[in-house]
Amino acid sequence: MAIPSLIERFLTEAGFGYSTRRHCTAPTALIGAAATHVPAREWAKAVVFVADRTPILAVVPATCRVDPERLRALAGARQLRRAREAEIAALYPESECGAMPPLGPLYGHRVFLDQQLAREDHVWFNAGTHTDAIRMDFHDFAEAIHPIVGRIAAQS
Repeated sequence: MAIPSLIERFLTEAGFGYSTRRHCTAPTALIGAAATHVPAREWAKAVVFVADRTPILAVVPATCRVDPERLRALAGARQLRRAREAEIAALYPESECGAMPPLGPLYGHRVFLDQQLAREDHVWFNAGTHTDAIRMDFHDFAEAIHPIVGRIAAQS
């Protein structure tokens, strides 16, 4: 499967610099980092949550998991839950399940980014498939997603 044109168009038309890399099938963020031969701390894992009935994206390094209480507080939500698989499939129909990119504005979603990723020079992430990755300079990535940065990760 190729990178969905919606994702390529979003990055290209906005003038963001990026590169892509094809790799073996990687069903998890940690495996994606290993398959692309990049440090797992640079791999941006996107996790979909529903905050007060609104989908949001939490983005943490591949080595971490999202701390729901920290995310709830940062989002200013009364209620927070992980999105169900069917909800994710409906929100990201052009992406393979679990391979959605952390490009929240493309889908009208706010993005909450863990502060650890904000310290990296580059980030890598799923390009809508389990076999394609995108690499961006962090500055371009942040400009593309307009994240709310805070401490939302916990070590796995």
